Amino acid sequence: MLTGLALLLSGCQSALEQSYEPTVSPSSNPQIVSEVQKNDPRAQLGAREHPRIVASYGGEYRDARTERLVARITGALTAVSENPSQSYRITILNSPAINAFALPGGYLYVTRGLLALANDAAEVAAVLSHEMAHVTANHGIERQKKEEAEVIASRVVAEVLSSNIAGKQALARGKLRLAAFSRNQELQADVIGVRMLGEAGYDPYAAARFLDSMAAYARFTAVDPESDQSLDFLSSHPNAPQRVELARRHARAFGQQGSVGETGRAYYLAGIDGLLYGDSPQEGYVRGQTFLHGKLGIRFDVPAGFQIDNKADAVLATGPGDVAIRFDGVADSQGQNLVNYISSGWVTGLKPDTIRAMTINGLEAATAKAAADRWEFDVTVIRIDKQIYRFLTAVPQGSPALITTSDVLKSSFRRLSEAEVASLKPLRIRVVTASSSDTIATLAARMMGTDRKLDLFRLINALSATSSVRPGEKFKIITE
Repeated sequence: MLTGLALLLSGCQSALEQSYEPTVSPSSNPQIVSEVQKNDPRAQLGAREHPRIVASYGGEYRDARTERLVARITGALTAVSENPSQSYRITILNSPAINAFALPGGYLYVTRGLLALANDAAEVAAVLSHEMAHVTANHGIERQKKEEAEVIASRVVAEVLSSNIAGKQALARGKLRLAAFSRNQELQADVIGVRMLGEAGYDPYAAARFLDSMAAYARFTAVDPESDQSLDFLSSHPNAPQRVELARRHARAFGQQGSVGETGRAYYLAGIDGLLYGDSPQEGYVRGQTFLHGKLGIRFDVPAGFQIDNKADAVLATGPGDVAIRFDGVADSQGQNLVNYISSGWVTGLKPDTIRAMTINGLEAATAKAAADRWEFDVTVIRIDKQIYRFLTAVPQGSPALITTSDVLKSSFRRLSEAEVASLKPLRIRVVTASSSDTIATLAARMMGTDRKLDLFRLINALSATSSVRPGEKFKIITE
């Protein structure tokens, strides 16, 4: 820049005497991220884990406009980070989950679900600055050492308790604890992140604001807000009120709320207009209490009050009274008898006298009951062509919900018609401008994919119960 400025000044003196000849050309040795990081052992650790992270979150979400938006925010933060020479690889994950995390060496990840929840660039900057703080503080290296120290204990738990439900839960909790940063590390990253926000010119209060939004989303998606959430992502973080107050306290160093920093709302909303929301077409769709998969050509319902969680390898649903459902499929190229298949050893605690063949909406099927520990199960398998689909319903022992829940699954499972498949479209975030006749109710009525339109509209737009709509304001809605 200084050289260019000197050339500009000298050129002004003789602008009429000489014509401009460009001397700038592409570098033969460009400074790309892989080149900068090639001798960094921390980056090598991140590179090793990167493919696993991407695969477990449904791959990368590729959209040029959204990628430019996130890169713009990351670039502004890098200049004020604890280590400005640190290079970053930012990946948008193709997942509806609300998540963001970092790996050693500058690997940053943010899900499209988190981008959909955020309402301005400052909120995403708050998340990214927090994750960048983990990188510059080397928290990932500290975490890796802790994981290596406890790997033997984890193996013992897996081997001794592998067939026990409580043992599997204990192992899952242990892995979650090891995978997460410590509470002190999270709080340290919060403090560094707020400082970066303010110094980059963003609204420093965005961190507290988005923590509130994430807590509201967790309450919205919880089937039972009072239930045990110890396996949730947020369980590894300090409680939300503590973090929100900490974030606000450090933001005050930059000035009073509403008087400092930019939110970047206008360019942020433009950058996420059209963002894929919820499930990707490759994994099927959740529409209220219904799961539909166009590629597989199937659909089924879960009972009212159940929450569907569409994972990459299975569809899970949870409901009141500790009732849980798992749905998946396995290949069946040999067309084996379904009664024989149920009894082939993959079901623990199977009750052989309960196995029976049946037909479900014209499809060959079989069902059985099983029991293990304090749980009772209904197992139902259905064949379509060379695929066997499996429902597993689990309830606490003695619960009458076993029959009522499994009956809803069986009666609603069927093939989709060609017209139904053709009509399936993914949901997206659409940014709309309120007219003079619009209210929160009229805008919420345009939402799709949920039976709680008003609640979800308020949530994704961070609106309170007393918020109102002004003409010309922009809002996010979820529609096709």
